[in-house]
Amino acid sequence: MKAILIHPRGPGQFLRLAPHLAARGWDVTLLSETVDRHVPDVRIVRHRAERARRDTSALARNMAVPEHHIRVGYKVAETLDALARNEGRPDVIFGHIGWGSMLFAKDVLPTTPMLGYCEYFFRAEGGDVGFDPHEPVTLDDRQRLRLRNLGQLVTLDAIDASVSPTRWQRSRYPKPYRETMGLCHDGVDTVLCRPNPSARLKLPSGRVLRHGDPVVTYAARDLEPYRGFPQFMRAAAMVARRRPDAVFVVAGGDGVSYGRPSPDGRSWRDIMLDETGIDPDRVVFLGKVPHSQLLALFQISAAHVYLTYPFVLSWSVLEAMSCGAPVIGSATPPVREVLADGVNGLLADFFDPDALAGTIREALDHPERMRPLRSAARTTVMRRFALASCLQRQTSALEKLAGRQGRPH
Repeated sequence: MKAILIHPRGPGQFLRLAPHLAARGWDVTLLSETVDRHVPDVRIVRHRAERARRDTSALARNMAVPEHHIRVGYKVAETLDALARNEGRPDVIFGHIGWGSMLFAKDVLPTTPMLGYCEYFFRAEGGDVGFDPHEPVTLDDRQRLRLRNLGQLVTLDAIDASVSPTRWQRSRYPKPYRETMGLCHDGVDTVLCRPNPSARLKLPSGRVLRHGDPVVTYAARDLEPYRGFPQFMRAAAMVARRRPDAVFVVAGGDGVSYGRPSPDGRSWRDIMLDETGIDPDRVVFLGKVPHSQLLALFQISAAHVYLTYPFVLSWSVLEAMSCGAPVIGSATPPVREVLADGVNGLLADFFDPDALAGTIREALDHPERMRPLRSAARTTVMRRFALASCLQRQTSALEKLAGRQGRPH
């Protein structure tokens, strides 16, 4: 079976699937603009890069994203056409539809079955945009978001099938596509991500933290408002005054993955250290860490804080749950899908750092109450997101698609 997986920043969501298919004897090609890690037994083909254009006018700014997606789509189509002419057409294609990569794939290979990975559909209500009451939604925002979805809509109209990782993310898509869209997460390695009472985490200072220590943890790709970093720091400062023994350990970079940079150009870490006045010695910033160190962070955590706008659910919160960390999450829709207050974790209002601080103190003051929540959190992940079952569902979907001729458009 010959498969092409398409992701502009590979391997992305295909990190586990690509080598899994290769191990089953599939001929797997990962078609990307950039690839940030080695993928065993998978051929990497890079298409030419396409840089977004910049302009100052509102119309030009709003057109920049769909224009960029179209240009990316052309580059991918050019590469697909060359591969097909030189090697024959693949049996199936599975690609992320969010960046334009799949826009013209059906034009190149009209009878090749294609599955689209649907991560997030942008809207002006009910999601990340408009969530912060201090950032009202403008007409320009609404126009920008409608244009931003153009590539996804054109792709969905062309491909044969689609899948989204969570129910809430799927719910964001228009009803005609949502009704036929499958549901399957990328999967969590519950063997690797497991509780470990013997876990240790050595800090840059040389201090070693262990399971059972009063450690409050936070992790995000970057420390920014979309993932509730300001709220975490405000709550941490309150907890620090009441629990002088508590240690706050933060993993994440100082860049911007989502949203906008800070108004004055400083990192959100510096801004929040200044605002809260928390003793810098109480908060350990690890920066971006290797995955093994991140898992150790989860395994020793006495209270892991995961906050997010209504947006894409992070892999990290599911891995933390699988490691048996007591997770305190924001009561936002993507989190509530996996976390039930008092059942497999604790919930707090995203915009209420006082309530968040109280919940953190509860976890630190009563670790015995967290034990059943820890166990239930891991059970949730094993039942709904275990890697083996997710890979099997994805593989079955691709095999089913490959077994029939795709519909030409």
